[in-house]
Amino acid sequence: MLIFKDILNDDELISDSYDLKEVDGIVYEADCAMIEEGGVEVDIGANASAEEAAEDLDDAKVKVNNIVSSFRLQSTTFDKKSYLAYLKGYMKAIKAALVEKNAPAEEIKAFETGAQKFVKETLLPKFKDFEFFTGESMDPDGMVVLLNYRDDGVTPYTIFWKHGLKEMKV
Repeated sequence: MLIFKDILNDDELISDSYDLKEVDGIVYEADCAMIEEGGVEVDIGANASAEEAAEDLDDAKVKVNNIVSSFRLQSTTFDKKSYLAYLKGYMKAIKAALVEKNAPAEEIKAFETGAQKFVKETLLPKFKDFEFFTGESMDPDGMVVLLNYRDDGVTPYTIFWKHGLKEMKV
């Protein structure tokens, strides 16, 4: 199994157990699902007391996103201006990481061009529809994972910057 970690801070963000689709060589998309967590009933085998009322526990089931929950992603918020400011710094950090690992110049150029195209054509037109998540460490300089819904309005999916991930074999 492969775990994909943030190249800048080592937060675990996604694994290959989810169906990752590469889009335009720049991002990975992974369909996810809303699952129920909580609401566990533990029966210890004791009979209910006739003298005391049963304790009501607040173990309500909660719907959560399976990727957000599994990788303990933390919700964060951005307006368009603050996200673009963050993204500018993030892209510089990713470019520096690519240079540091001696990536070919063509790969770096393709990353810069592809990232700009993705932001202009995909991200900004639908900006208000996205939810934003950081890794577990909540590092403000790390990758911000994007979450949106497919055209059916029901199926959630996450977006990860391909060049901002490193693989770790488990």
